[in-house]
Amino acid sequence: MAIGGLISNRNLGSFIGSGKVCQAELAITHYRGEQSAIAVAKLVQGTIFYQKFSNRRGNSFIASNSCSSFPCATTKANSSHWRDHPVSICLHSGERSFTLSQRRSRGRCGCSLASDSSLGSWLQPIAEDKISASDGQHKEYQHVKVNRTCAYYKSEEYDITGEEAASLASSDGSNETVLFEGNVQETTPWWESFPKRWVIVLLCFAAFLLCNMDRVNMSIAILPMSQEFNWNSATVGLIQSSFFWGYLLTQILGGIWADKIGGKLVLGFGVVWWSIATVLTPIAARVGLPCLLIMRAFMGIGEGVAMPAMNNILSKWIPVSERSRSLALVYSGMYLGSVTGLAFSPILIHNFGWSSVFYSFGSLGSIWFALWLRKAYSSPKEDPELTAQEKRVILGGSMSKECVSVIPWRLILSKAPVWALIISHFCHNWGTFILLTWMPTYYNQVLKFNLTESGLFCVLPWLTMAVFANIGGWIADTLVSRGLSITAVRKIMQSIGFLGPAFFLTQLSHVRTPAMAVLCMACSQGSDAFSQSGLYSNHQDIGPRYAGVLLGLSNTAGVLAGVFGTAATGYILQRGSWDDVFKVAVALYIIGTLVWNFFSTGEKVLD
Repeated sequence: MAIGGLISNRNLGSFIGSGKVCQAELAITHYRGEQSAIAVAKLVQGTIFYQKFSNRRGNSFIASNSCSSFPCATTKANSSHWRDHPVSICLHSGERSFTLSQRRSRGRCGCSLASDSSLGSWLQPIAEDKISASDGQHKEYQHVKVNRTCAYYKSEEYDITGEEAASLASSDGSNETVLFEGNVQETTPWWESFPKRWVIVLLCFAAFLLCNMDRVNMSIAILPMSQEFNWNSATVGLIQSSFFWGYLLTQILGGIWADKIGGKLVLGFGVVWWSIATVLTPIAARVGLPCLLIMRAFMGIGEGVAMPAMNNILSKWIPVSERSRSLALVYSGMYLGSVTGLAFSPILIHNFGWSSVFYSFGSLGSIWFALWLRKAYSSPKEDPELTAQEKRVILGGSMSKECVSVIPWRLILSKAPVWALIISHFCHNWGTFILLTWMPTYYNQVLKFNLTESGLFCVLPWLTMAVFANIGGWIADTLVSRGLSITAVRKIMQSIGFLGPAFFLTQLSHVRTPAMAVLCMACSQGSDAFSQSGLYSNHQDIGPRYAGVLLGLSNTAGVLAGVFGTAATGYILQRGSWDDVFKVAVALYIIGTLVWNFFSTGEKVLD
């Protein structure tokens, strides 16, 4: 589809160069088939011209003339060429160069008047008219306005859908002058043009924030609860572990459900389920220990579907050029959720009792769910408010975004990159869970911090991971945008996520001060967060249609690593030292690095 246009008036260069505001009403006509494109412009001060310009070079219409009017050249442009390349119209007048470029806003087409010498504001659509011509051709056009002196924008390609408007101008190729009138309205607020795919990302971020807030509150509330109900250490450990009973159960099931029926329903179900379980926890505790164990397992069921469902929905909404930073932002919601839960739980318990933690945190899920129902869709094709331009950016032309009906287990489990994901996830989570669950004990026994100081320093690694996860995501997407292969980017980022923690853990036996030990811990967790742009992004690379199932498989291995690693650490400490604990973690990090670099890939291996 050819799209183009040109603005001309008498003494245009001196008018815009004078510093006056150049406010114009532009109408751009979109032809169906192989036709030239037409633009009509009315300058607030100046003469109106109607021009046709042909495809002279590459993907631009170019006309150069220092006179007060410009020659008209009319030829037919190749429509298939313009589907593959963006369009911009360049006008050279005197010593200045101006550009009229196509764009799209809120599902409507438009264009922008620009200069190569300064920046300006975005153009917004203001009105839509239809004009019928005698040649029977059909076009679409849109009024837009520019209210800035000299602006430059890069244009983007898009498809036009919907009913065709009546035509403007004939195709006989003669010079014409056309007067066009229209109304000027205010530009659209920025929040209305905010990319919809990033609305989905922010809602997933909020869901994971609530996920870890509801998970960690028990680690604080268990202290007054054990005093009230006279629980011993064994009972406390049983209650803490009951969460993982349900969490393990729904990892793979959540991925299957998400891939088959869509991530919106599954993630919404998960948040509502675990929020209800959180609110009912105080009631279950007062009924009896078995009821509390069941309720904690129910909570694990809800949170178990969250990661596979999120991975499914982002695989459909986020293009590969933004994949790392979007996943990093969502996972940083987990880290910040832990910080928030650990920070606010003591305050609520001190002022309102331990039950208030569960009631207040659990009720937040209802607010999130209301926004989720209103704003979220499982795929871009289901969203009626999504602009055609953003939809084209998301879909990428060739990637399938449809749900699946049957999970090809034999095919999935026959792929080496899938097993690289599973093994690497196990090796990664072994070290991560050890640091996060045993860190307070290490601070207390080795560094001689008191319990208050240990709790304070426990927040530090979560904050470090939240920051470095987003830094790693930005670096990974930048490398992809600059032409580095996705495979190379994933291997680089995950190698940092493995070898960074391994290096800093080996330094713990050599440091002599608590401050240096805390710094090593923080650096270890900070480099660990680069895994969000490595293995955690790779599920969508190798099998976008099965992203939920793939994450369910690898995260099941990761949860098992946490369960076994936490138990094995206690066994090692009874017979050895902390150096032995760290040596096991370092060995697994190295194994994970080798497996990942030999067998992983960033290419799609599952259709």
